[in-house]
Formats: sequence, structure tokens, C-alpha cells
Amino acid sequence: MITDNQVKKLRAYLQQGKPLDLAAAKSGMDEKTGRKYRDLGRLPSEIKAEQNRDWRTRADPFVDVWQEIEWHLELNPGLEAKTLFHYLQRNHPGRFSDGQLRTFQRKVKIWRATEGPVKEIYFPQVHKPGILSQSDFTCMNDLGITIAGHSFNHLIYHFVLTYSNWETGTICFSESYESLSEGLQNALWALGGVPQYHQTDRLSAAVNKPDNPEKFTAMYQGLLRHYSLGGRRINPSRAHENGDIEQRHHRFKRALKQALMLRGSSDFESRETYRRYLHKLFDQLNSGRTERFQEEQSLLRRLPPRRLDSCTRLSVKVGPSSTIRVKHKIYSVHSRLVGETVTIRLYAEKLELWYGQRHLEDIDRLRGADKHRIQYRHIIDWLIRKPGAFANYRYRSDLFPTSRFRMAYDALCERQSPKAAGKEYLKILQLAARENETAIDDALRLLIDRDQRITVCTVEQQLQSRQQIAPATQVTIPTVALRSYDQLLRSIQEAMV
Repeated sequence: MITDNQVKKLRAYLQQGKPLDLAAAKSGMDEKTGRKYRDLGRLPSEIKAEQNRDWRTRADPFVDVWQEIEWHLELNPGLEAKTLFHYLQRNHPGRFSDGQLRTFQRKVKIWRATEGPVKEIYFPQVHKPGILSQSDFTCMNDLGITIAGHSFNHLIYHFVLTYSNWETGTICFSESYESLSEGLQNALWALGGVPQYHQTDRLSAAVNKPDNPEKFTAMYQGLLRHYSLGGRRINPSRAHENGDIEQRHHRFKRALKQALMLRGSSDFESRETYRRYLHKLFDQLNSGRTERFQEEQSLLRRLPPRRLDSCTRLSVKVGPSSTIRVKHKIYSVHSRLVGETVTIRLYAEKLELWYGQRHLEDIDRLRGADKHRIQYRHIIDWLIRKPGAFANYRYRSDLFPTSRFRMAYDALCERQSPKAAGKEYLKILQLAARENETAIDDALRLLIDRDQRITVCTVEQQLQSRQQIAPATQVTIPTVALRSYDQLLRSIQEAMV
């Protein structure tokens, strides 16, 4: 592109009496271009200004329909120009060709900029040390993390200080109060202090449920009071107001994806191994923020003497089926508690069962809606007394602790009536409850592999024999005699003769 400077040099050389070809060469252009600018007598910028005309060279093809288009744009500013153009083509067949789409899009763009609705303005904020923290949940499923080869769907509760961008996170499985409480407290104790404010989104995933949003709000406010932490919430549908944590979501997941590519695998031996890997990554990300973090850390307030329990306390009555219902999920408890009211301490990943100020047991918390977990040890004694209930029991699938228990029941059904098979299977299940489930499972595996008859007596005999049973992972492959291959090749050759 020829500049004004080059044309000015050309003019100066020509005024000195130099020939056109030499003056053009000295100005960095060829002779033809030099002749053009000599004859025009104008600079490139002056020519460009003339080209930016403000008048049309042809008639506006949309002038007759533009009032209708404006009405649609004012009524619904979200309409795209392409959608409106197709609308015109349908209402005016043959009048507008596809080649006019770009012209129409430019016209709509100019209208939006000059007459359309005002756009939202984002005001950059100045962050001060020790003042504000932000947090949110982010889904990690798209990274394809696996634990021991099994898909590991989970969330990360992500926490960041807006001044230094120091961040940390906690693995969780739902946007519940328990996950929020555990994640926030983990972050504050790892931080070693408390900022003035904590900002979240509207917490709609946790609050907008048929449980009790008022109770959730009260528990969350209690958590904030325990740490003397001021709570802030962004406006509805305004994720950019939580911009720091939203940006950290993106950068953290990108860093994790790159780290997994360098590692060569997204599979981890255990969840604890994966947790340590994440914390190591957070340490690496925070290592470049040391100076601003130290400035911020010196202004944080002191932590309270102890953590607050990250649980929800519920009083639940045990039903006649020896089950309780917690957060739309069914759990079994011991039949001794039927009709009693028990206390449940609901944590992010477990339920603690309490009765009479005694901790009776821990139960793994189910994930998802309308799930159930029935522990056969809780109800087996009554199933033995009422074996007819087994065939159509609503939660019968939970009464097969392993696949071999199910195979044993199917084998019993092949040789006996369903009623007799159910009675025999329940006796085997009772034996597993009293003795050792793993040992019974091994005994069933041995009987199935040997195609022996399965009864409670044969299982007991196998158990009492104390025979060492090889683990299921131990596979013996017999040595193949190579002579058989020679015989095969010889028979093929003979057949071909």
C-alpha cells in the first residue's frame, strides 16, 4: 500500500528534475504507480476519503418493507437478520434473492447501532486485597476423568480471591448446602483467614427445590455468621457479575486438560489420587501469585476456633418397611428401628444415623433422584420369616450383593420352583450376613465354576472346608502343545495333494 510519505517523496524528486522512473524507484514504487500519483495530484489519504462516500450508488431494495422490519426488531430485538430475511422471502416470493442477504444484514446492523435498543455496559472493577472472594460449582464431566477405568462424573466447588486470584477447589457431586459448606470451609482453612465478603450466584440449583429453600437460606446465613463473612449474591442471569470465578473456571479446566495431556492419561487409581493431583495443580497455578497473595493474606481476618459441621440435621420416622426417605431417596435401616424417629446428619457424601444420642452407622449418600439402597443385613431376619415377600419385593435388586449371588439365585430357579428357590436363596443370604459376604461369594464362584449344585448346605460345606480359593483375577492358561500345529499343517498339506 502506497503511503502519503511515499507520494510526498515522489513529488520532491520530480521537483528536483529527476526522471519519473528514478523518482518512483527512490520513493519505493514502480513507474506506473508513480505516474498515477503524479497525474492525480492527490495523496492516498485524500483519495480514500473520497471513496468513503455517504450516498448510495443504487436504490435501496428494502425501502418498501423496512417499516415492517423495524416493527419486528422493536418488538423482539433478539431476532437475527437472517431470520428476518427468510421471512421477507416467504412473504414476498421472488422479490429478494439470496445474494441480497449481506446487504440486508448490513442494514440491520446499522439500524441496531443507530436506532436500536441500548446495550448493557460492563464497568471494570478495581479489586482491593482482602475484601472479596467468589465461588461457584463447575461441572468436570467433559474432561473424561476416570477412576480405575470407570467414568467419574463430578463437580468442583471452585473458590477464588478476586485480588490475587488465589484459588482452590473441592470435589463434590451436587450443588447442595452440604457441598457448599464443605467446599467453602475447606477453602477458608486452606487460605488461613477470612476475607470480608463472599460472593456467589443466586444458588438456584440448591434453593429452587421442593425441599425447603427457607431452611437452606437460614443454614447458609448461619455458616456465614460463623466465619463473620459478609454474603453477596449476583443479579439473576448475570453470570458476568461473578466474572472472576467464571474466568477461573475456564482457565482451571484448560490447565487441567493440558496437564492430563502431558500426563498421558486421565485415569487415576483412586479418588484420593485424583484429589492429590488436583491440589498439586492448584499449588502450581497459585505459585505465580505469591506476591499479591501475601499482600492479601496479611489483611485477612482470623478464623474461628473450629469448623462448623458441614451437614444438615433431619428427623425422620422409620417406616414399616424398615426404610427412611431422605432427599427423595430410600435407605434401609435395621428392623429394630421400625416406628422410631431417628436423626440423620446429612453430609455431602454420607448419612450418619443417630438414635438416642448414639451413632448407629454411616450410609453412603446416593446421587441422583429417586434412588434406593437396601442393605440386606437390615431386613434378612424378617425375610426369612416371610419368604413369600421376596418374589415381588420392590427393591429385590438390592438383595443381590454381587453378580454371583444373582447367578446362584438363577441356578436355584432352574432346578426348583420360584418359591422354593427364594427360600433357599434367602438362607444363603442370611449365611452371608452372619458369616462373611466375601467368603460366601468365593464359595459361590467355586460351585458355579465346577457346575455343582448350589444349596445352603453345599455353600456351608465349602465354607467349613477352609479350602484356599484362588482369587478371581488369577487366570491359568494351559500350555499349548506345538505338536498339534504341526499335525494341523500336515493334514492341510495332505488334503491339498
